[in-house]
Amino acid sequence: VSLWIKIPLLAILVLVVGALGYAYSLFNDAKVTVNERMFEPVQSIDHDLTRKKVSATEPINVLLLGIDAESGGKGRSDAIMVLALHPENNAMQIISIPRDTRTLIVGRGYEDKINHAYAFGGVNMAVETVEHFLDIDIDFYVAMNMTGLKELVDQLGGITVHNDIEWQDGPYHFPTGKVALTDGDMTMKFVRMRKQDPSGDFGRTKRQREVIQGIIHKGASIGSVTKIGGMIDILGNNMTTNMEFNDMTKLFSGYRNTMNNVTSYQVQGSGTYIDRIYYLIVSDEEVAKVQKLINDGDV
Repeated sequence: VSLWIKIPLLAILVLVVGALGYAYSLFNDAKVTVNERMFEPVQSIDHDLTRKKVSATEPINVLLLGIDAESGGKGRSDAIMVLALHPENNAMQIISIPRDTRTLIVGRGYEDKINHAYAFGGVNMAVETVEHFLDIDIDFYVAMNMTGLKELVDQLGGITVHNDIEWQDGPYHFPTGKVALTDGDMTMKFVRMRKQDPSGDFGRTKRQREVIQGIIHKGASIGSVTKIGGMIDILGNNMTTNMEFNDMTKLFSGYRNTMNNVTSYQVQGSGTYIDRIYYLIVSDEEVAKVQKLINDGDV
């Protein structure tokens, strides 16, 4: 189960900040929601340093965590992505880290699946573990749960994605090519499917990235501005971030054009069983490649 595509980062920038041109009351509601309901700083990220980067419009990295907590408890980060924003060449990269990736869990002292970091130590441990795994700095994080994703797509009135393989799931038919995901339920089926996909979890994470880009595209459309009130409420109930509203407005003004050139990549590795538990083993060469993609903004 998995997905988190919860990507409000860009959607939020365009939608929430879009309230500036819509109505002052909505702008104020967005500010209160972000600062009082969603803002949760973490020790692992130096907020002052991040603000200096944003003020200077330097490249930044945003960790996106999709949390599956429907079964109760803290949940696990079943989707882990790094958004690398490079305003110097108006480019954005979405880097997916498979949840079964074996790496050192910072703060626990042993190797385990990377998605366990959130279950063990929340966002703080997840940030530190991803930073250690890729040897990069995380400047912002955005965490959102599955319920929020479903409600977000419903509020947007559906999104459009590209699909690589054809399959049927109950009443929903997913042909190859461009597919309209008409509601949150259909979106859940699209991102969760794995057994009918010969690529398994790799295919699922690719569909997660498709949904992210679909949300960003639909959220940025002029027709979505009238839905800003509902978007604010959904995000307030389901999302946490170390961004304050002023951070978002600065990102909107300085990094908005990074949406003009969006590329995606998934960390590659080889699957193996250790003590009868499946892990994805990522080579040092692959880590170095991904690190270069993030730091250099290659497209």
